[in-house]
Amino acid sequence: MKNLLLAFCCAAVLSCGSCGKRIAKVDSIDIVPKPASVQSLDGVFELTSGTKIVLLSEDSTLAYSANSLNDMLRDAFGKPLRYAYASEPLSEAINLCLGDLAPEEYTLSITPEEVKITGGSPAGVFYGVQTLRQLLPTSVLQGEKAGIIELPVVEIADKPHFAYRGGMLDVCRHFFSVDDVKRYIDILAMHKLNRFHWHLTEDQGWRIEIKKYPELTKVGAWRDRCSLEPPADPNLKDSVPYGGFYTQEEIKDVVRYANERFITVIPEIEMPGHAMAALASYNYLGCKGEGYEVPSIWGVKADVYCAGKDSTFQFIEGVLDEVIELFPSEYIHIGGDECPKDRWKECQLCQQRIKTEKLKDEFELQSYFVKRIEKYLNDKGRKLIGWDEILEGGLSQTASVMSWRGAAGGIEAAKKGNNVVMTPNSHCYLDYYQTDKIDQEPKAIGGFLPLEKVYSLDPYEGLNADEQKYILGVQGNLWTEFISTLDHAEYMALPRIAAIAEVGWSYDNKDDFDGFKKRVTSLRRLYDAAGYNYGKHAFPADSTAVATVEK
Repeated sequence: MKNLLLAFCCAAVLSCGSCGKRIAKVDSIDIVPKPASVQSLDGVFELTSGTKIVLLSEDSTLAYSANSLNDMLRDAFGKPLRYAYASEPLSEAINLCLGDLAPEEYTLSITPEEVKITGGSPAGVFYGVQTLRQLLPTSVLQGEKAGIIELPVVEIADKPHFAYRGGMLDVCRHFFSVDDVKRYIDILAMHKLNRFHWHLTEDQGWRIEIKKYPELTKVGAWRDRCSLEPPADPNLKDSVPYGGFYTQEEIKDVVRYANERFITVIPEIEMPGHAMAALASYNYLGCKGEGYEVPSIWGVKADVYCAGKDSTFQFIEGVLDEVIELFPSEYIHIGGDECPKDRWKECQLCQQRIKTEKLKDEFELQSYFVKRIEKYLNDKGRKLIGWDEILEGGLSQTASVMSWRGAAGGIEAAKKGNNVVMTPNSHCYLDYYQTDKIDQEPKAIGGFLPLEKVYSLDPYEGLNADEQKYILGVQGNLWTEFISTLDHAEYMALPRIAAIAEVGWSYDNKDDFDGFKKRVTSLRRLYDAAGYNYGKHAFPADSTAVATVEK
């Protein structure tokens, strides 16, 4: 019995010793995006399972930051940290509070006595928590059990340069589940991006339930094959039609999920081009009025919405009514890109519209189309944003432009006094190849966009100080003609989205590229812990690494 008791006591001591493991602080403070100010001091704060998260505000959305923090620490401690509400900061606690700062601004103060994150709004507090995440030791990020976690003593003051910092995901060319979309939103949140541009309608698939028009998802959400490349046999189809869509309840769930991470979801409903899925669902929307199908090959299609029929606008307004109910976003994206004018030139109704409205040509007809939709959105309290083609034929002063065909469209729009999001394909198209070793890379649409080129983006280039005020921010775009899985999508986005995030957040405080590379190497610890797939060849130690995506 004595030996048995001794063995039990020894086991208990060993177990207790394991639970009480001290995990040392990180070796260096490397934060992406780069903070405005970092002052590193001696000492550590000892974080334990008994540390409380103290909320110093009655704003319930501070709980989003507390939940995020607990998600990071739950595995290490085997349980969530306890919450407490207080009117004053507590010692030996993580104190979350609001202060007299700009809305997204925050300070992070770690002393041996407390951790204090102060934000100008709950969003600022959330960004402070994301910075704290990068200060957690690697083993903690990986879920190793801990008794004491050392946090470095540091004073950080930080705020973003641009108000708009976005990431776009195309779910039309290939469909991504709700869980996939949420995981992509998590990636954006990790990088302090605050807009999720959700590309929901396209030639190759309509992905949003519109109750007034059920054929959009019965017909328009499906095509006869997954791959969008021309098949060797043109009659080859998949055994099961490929596609999918989001119900309105699923849309609400995603919007709610993003909101808890202080990300605004901007829906894109394409018009007047890239509309084949809608035309296949309701033939009357096209100029010919018949013979449409959801295409199974990528590329620009000649058939577009008929601009001569009032029924087209009635349809679009019905769609937008439901979109507006689902998305609280200030902006509704209407696409406006790559709209061939062939059908409009042949269509008597479109030509009559040009005469009736005293328009010069089909380009002004597109401008009429955009302005008519913009007025409808404005009357509903929303703003229109579209790709830079909406400049063609003339643009109202209140519409905003996403410049994708290089920066020229954005420069033109800013000089005219229109708000602009810079997302030039030269720097921001994440569907381009990451390396010039194309034979070792998963399929991409083409182009070559290494990390350094992304980081070199200057959203203000070509603009004087007065014109620069019209640049809202930047965005990375992930089109999915050749990307059919989330694993592949993550690989294309990471770590290039980190460079876009730093341009957007730290524009006036950016490093040279070598300094960024040093800090982004630390960020990859978070990628590994989260199980994200990423381009390891972007990191010095993995310069010869090849893709881990099935080709």
